[in-house]
Amino acid sequence: MTNARITIDGGARSGHVINPFLFGHFVEDIRDHMDAMLAYPLKDMDFEGDAEARIAVSGSWSAYTNGRNTRYALESPAPRHSGRAQRIHMRSDDEAYAGLAQRVALKGPLAYAVRLVARASVELRYVLVEAVDRRSEERLGQVRIDLDSHNWRTYEAKLDIARACDDAELRVYVPADHSRWRDHVSTGMLWLDHVSLLPEDHVGEVKREVVEMTRPLNAGMMRLAGNYISAYHWEHSIGPVLERPVNYNEAWGGWANKYFGTDEFIRFCRELEVEPLICVNDGSGTPEEAARWVEYCNGGADTPMGARRAANGHPEPYNVRYWEIGNEVWGDWQVGTCTADEFAERYLSFAQAMKAADPSVILLACGHTDQAWNRTVLDIAGEHMDYLTLHLYHGYGRFGMNRDTSAEERYKAIASYPEWTRDDIRRTQTQIRAHAKHRHVKLAITEYNTMYYPNTIRKGLPDEHTLGAAVANAANLNEMLRCSDIVDIGSFSDLVNGWLGGCIRVGDYYADQYCGKAPGWSGHPLTVYGTPTYEVLKLYAGRDIRRMLPAEAECGTFAVRTAKPAPVALDALPDLDVAACASEDGRIVTVFIVNRRLREVTAELSLQGFEPEAEAVLHEITGESVDDINTVFAPDRIAARERVVSTEDWTRGGYPLRPASVYALELKEKRGRGEAIE
Repeated sequence: MTNARITIDGGARSGHVINPFLFGHFVEDIRDHMDAMLAYPLKDMDFEGDAEARIAVSGSWSAYTNGRNTRYALESPAPRHSGRAQRIHMRSDDEAYAGLAQRVALKGPLAYAVRLVARASVELRYVLVEAVDRRSEERLGQVRIDLDSHNWRTYEAKLDIARACDDAELRVYVPADHSRWRDHVSTGMLWLDHVSLLPEDHVGEVKREVVEMTRPLNAGMMRLAGNYISAYHWEHSIGPVLERPVNYNEAWGGWANKYFGTDEFIRFCRELEVEPLICVNDGSGTPEEAARWVEYCNGGADTPMGARRAANGHPEPYNVRYWEIGNEVWGDWQVGTCTADEFAERYLSFAQAMKAADPSVILLACGHTDQAWNRTVLDIAGEHMDYLTLHLYHGYGRFGMNRDTSAEERYKAIASYPEWTRDDIRRTQTQIRAHAKHRHVKLAITEYNTMYYPNTIRKGLPDEHTLGAAVANAANLNEMLRCSDIVDIGSFSDLVNGWLGGCIRVGDYYADQYCGKAPGWSGHPLTVYGTPTYEVLKLYAGRDIRRMLPAEAECGTFAVRTAKPAPVALDALPDLDVAACASEDGRIVTVFIVNRRLREVTAELSLQGFEPEAEAVLHEITGESVDDINTVFAPDRIAARERVVSTEDWTRGGYPLRPASVYALELKEKRGRGEAIE
């Protein structure tokens, strides 16, 4: 029995084009995002971390010695380097080994590039760098590095790892069988300023697996931004990495990652063939600093900043077109938080300086779901901006719910994501269209995701990783598509791990807001996989869609109980959320269908102005429960499955849609007699 009817008009394509930037992504130096994304397996490579024990050994490192008299200390780094140097003072009468060690997960068989910045007292002739299995002490690889200077030097070598090991230890040490020396105060000293490993399969310092998983996302655009950017000085992260200063991450705690700066970000974007979007520091930074960043990226080698870029090995301009001014500056958690009036004036000063550096740049201004903010910013600065931004996070805290609320009610609240997005977009659009001077402005949703409540206290796995979250995010994407006449840009938050539900997961560390399981707890820290929402994002961005089509769903409804006043009606939400799109030539129609109901719905399809072939391709993302997740133990539990189906099954009698599931039905136009068949 058919209980839903979907009507699509294949002959009424929209006048506007769906921008591929709508399916963008977002990188931010937050929590474990950079550690997870970058290929370096070691932490505290520059000994920036504070000693965490009685022995003065930096951060993630530990003392590796059996000497009773070995002493450790932290000192100033080598000239022009950052962080600190680790001093290891050993005594010859101990006849001991002495050095540093760090727990690490290693791939293999694979070669790693080893880099040391070291100096040693003249009696020390060499150190060993080796990796062992912590469980069995099996040696996985070893290389000897000869020390030929009492002064600071950079040493490089290749370490061949025989096999993968999830629980290895990397050791840098003077061995016990090193020739002994006469013991006095100046002997037996080793200083390390930098220790790093980089697997030979890295792609621009990024994990190869992350790059390979990001490619199918067809991101269109990659955003470099987030709360940390308002205390970020870009010139600290260009040039030789060892000479880049170590800076504290004021937004999120810990040390900011200096190994992924402007040049690395652009290389990442070029590798993925996506457009970069850079957010500038308008919190603690200045318009002049932002203008220098624009010139560094876009200026010729004959400009001051372009010359710096060329000196760093990149003579040709990057031609970064899209620049964002202000990241959530309305929030009291943001460095440089201010009123709407203050931001609008600040925006104008930044825009003027950045346009002077490159008049062709396209500028985004910080918007808000609070329309009073948008009204003020548009009134003061609207004619000087190209986009207004929104950040749309959706959680059940806005309903007055908590974990004592039934699971079904919480799921239904999350599934109402598109209704809230629709309201925010429509109200913002009203502000944009209120005056001729800013009617040209479009919307950029530069962050969005589900955000379950409470988002600062986790018990195990964050709910953003579930099938239920994927259903909500798919329905939200449908709304962004329906509003694609004004919404050009989208950025899912985040790409890798991070604070909510990074769609690509690296390892078993569920880092979000302070609470996460320690890395390595599962024995699978090297596993890289996608969440159910990753499957949704890949599915949507991988379709041939350029124009919107009218779509209407006649179906059952559900209600969401809320303890708080809501700006949208929640008493009769449609079971099915549907968006229909066409290819540029109109020969392919794609229907995205999200069954938000916790029961099966049989849907019949009515196609107008379009005669499809007898067979169609159906993509399905489904599971046994809305709480189903992908994990290091079952990385492919929820995945998009593709199969060929009969078009007649959809148009006559209806097709069964599983509970809480996402579908993309691709229909090809039937060719007339005599037409070539591709």
